[in-house]
Amino acid sequence: MRAAPTILHLDMDAFYASVEQASKPSLRGKAVIVGGLGPRGVVATASYEARRFGVHSAMPMGQARRLCPNGAYLIPRFTLYRQVSDIVMAMLRELSPLVEPLSLDEAFVDLEAGGVAFDSDSARATGERLRADIRAATGLSGSVGLAGSKMLAKVASEEAKPAGLLLIEPGTERELLAPMSVRTLPGVGPATGEHLRRAGITTVGELAEAGEDELVRMVGRAHGAGLYRMALGLDDRPVVAERDAKSVSVEDTFDVDLHDRVRIRGEVQRLADRCVQRLRGSGHSGRTIVLKVRRYDFSTLTRSETLRGPTDDPAVVREAAARLLEAVDTTGGVRLLGVGVTGLADYTQEDLFAQSSAAEAEAEAEHQDDGAGGEGGAAGGAEAEAAGGDTGPSEGPERPGEPQEAPERRWTAGSDVRHVLYGPGWVQGSGVGRVTVRFERPGSEPGRVRTFRVDDPDLEPSDPLPLVGDLS
Repeated sequence: MRAAPTILHLDMDAFYASVEQASKPSLRGKAVIVGGLGPRGVVATASYEARRFGVHSAMPMGQARRLCPNGAYLIPRFTLYRQVSDIVMAMLRELSPLVEPLSLDEAFVDLEAGGVAFDSDSARATGERLRADIRAATGLSGSVGLAGSKMLAKVASEEAKPAGLLLIEPGTERELLAPMSVRTLPGVGPATGEHLRRAGITTVGELAEAGEDELVRMVGRAHGAGLYRMALGLDDRPVVAERDAKSVSVEDTFDVDLHDRVRIRGEVQRLADRCVQRLRGSGHSGRTIVLKVRRYDFSTLTRSETLRGPTDDPAVVREAAARLLEAVDTTGGVRLLGVGVTGLADYTQEDLFAQSSAAEAEAEAEHQDDGAGGEGGAAGGAEAEAAGGDTGPSEGPERPGEPQEAPERRWTAGSDVRHVLYGPGWVQGSGVGRVTVRFERPGSEPGRVRTFRVDDPDLEPSDPLPLVGDLS
């Protein structure tokens, strides 16, 4: 514990939903829910207006729609969220070399290490200045907690929400914590909270009064001793600037269970490519490829394969994931698939065996092209589908010379678009061959709504506009 409140915790307010409200003026002050829009989707973030209806993070999207039927339901736009997060994190690093990001919208900062705060007054001034700078740079609000420890700083930022600042003076920790629910403390989830409630312990003050021995008897030595220290406000963990990633993974939950083995292979290949993109984006490679399969009955299987050395080669990851899939029975249906890479390293070891296999496959393909072209074409089509290509629905083999109908473009609610005449906008909804777009941009007045055919050549997907600054 420090003698001065020089550990800062920043938590952006309803981050995803707030970004959407800032970029879509017609949604200001409205209930906004961001997450998966399919029947099995879950809520990622709900605006404070939506929370009044009981909507919260991790809630099934179907339940959210029942609680808040008139809310705006949007897909996440992680590209924009990361851009905004980079701006905020850069501002934190101007305060101190010791910044510990916890997520895109949350981080600890050691103000003393940066020489910007040594007592309560300077810490408070720094926190208020940070909130104002974030508002000016992004148009968003963040809540700030200041205390002598990481745990207390996080408790303070939660109490300060939304758009506030709370400083906990050293020496007042126990008085502040005593009336709070035990669920306030990190690591006290629903199960532990219920266990404590049955023992008559519902507040942090009652937790401290129970004593360490009683808590150890109730929940075990490691957890009991930790709970007692937290109830007393004790936390000596330092702010750590670098948090090494242990794994990189991606996964998808499907609206309808997948039964077609070819489709399942294609989805695994597509996930492998996305995983490698994220792996390369983080500047890593990895040795162990992991496949995750959640079946129709909610049973979850994981299979892994460790390579001879770390790789970030998409072909190697695809091949390993495909081999792992062969060992999994998917006949009953699959509701979720995931591909991950663990054993991360900052370098890549050339996989000569994979390169050799690729060269052999290429030579074999050339041989097929020189020989019976019909068989080679059929194999190529199957391989393209297995690799995750968007082949669209097929009623039968294509007939040479017969024009093929282009697949219908899909427009997802919340996605960015640009029209040749009307400029930038976002999709409000689509269906029955039509797409409805509201044309507005960050900082503008609420815009007009227009409807187009889904295949209108003047309407195209677009990159998101910045929340503040150059909006061209």
